[in-house]
Amino acid sequence: MSTIAYGIKNCDTIKKMKKWLEAESIEYRFHDYRTDGLDRDMLVQFEQQLGWEAMVNKRGTTYRQLSDEQKAGLNQETAIALMLEHPAMIKRPLLVHNDSYHLGFKPAQYQEIFQTN
Repeated sequence: MSTIAYGIKNCDTIKKMKKWLEAESIEYRFHDYRTDGLDRDMLVQFEQQLGWEAMVNKRGTTYRQLSDEQKAGLNQETAIALMLEHPAMIKRPLLVHNDSYHLGFKPAQYQEIFQTN
């Protein structure tokens, strides 16, 4: 079993996810986009599994600071380029557990993913 959580360490949702995983004694590796890196191949792989629309965090400051033209022109290619340039635009956390991809964190969602009681 392998579990990798991707995100940015100072994100509140990431902190909640880490706390939950540790409380459930679930082993995982955390990959911080800013310190561990993010490349186009990784983003393309994520996009193929989740879709770029789901991956873009439209509630975040980074997205809201985009120009109206950038928002209107979003498509697969431009979204990947923007997420590569601004990793905070990627919805967090992005969890890969046993080759299954998941976005966001809610305790009930994670209980289902990990089948915990």
